[in-house]
Amino acid sequence: MIGPGAGAKVMFATRPVDFRKGPDSLAALVAAEYGGKPYSGVIYVFRAKRADRIKMIWWDGTGLCLMAKRLEQGAFKWPRIQDGVMRLTAAQLGALLEGLDWRRVHGGRRPKAPQIAA
Repeated sequence: MIGPGAGAKVMFATRPVDFRKGPDSLAALVAAEYGGKPYSGVIYVFRAKRADRIKMIWWDGTGLCLMAKRLEQGAFKWPRIQDGVMRLTAAQLGALLEGLDWRRVHGGRRPKAPQIAA
């Protein structure tokens, strides 16, 4: 998939947006409504009223990128509609884009240093 890398920071707008908006309008929405910085490299994910469409914007260092996806069957799994944004991991974003339940994806375990037996 062409798009953001595995270590990307992802912010998810939980309230649906007008899907006629383009990248500049969505960037203005990020700054005005969510207090974010659309040109910081953070990926902002938006949903439509129908749960089968998604848009993402991010700054890749040379320009503002816009990605849109519409599922042919089924719907994306969304959290409860509320005000604000929530953070997703890159793995959760990947699951969301595949149409899977992103809430079932969790971060890997942190390696523990071996302990010396006493």
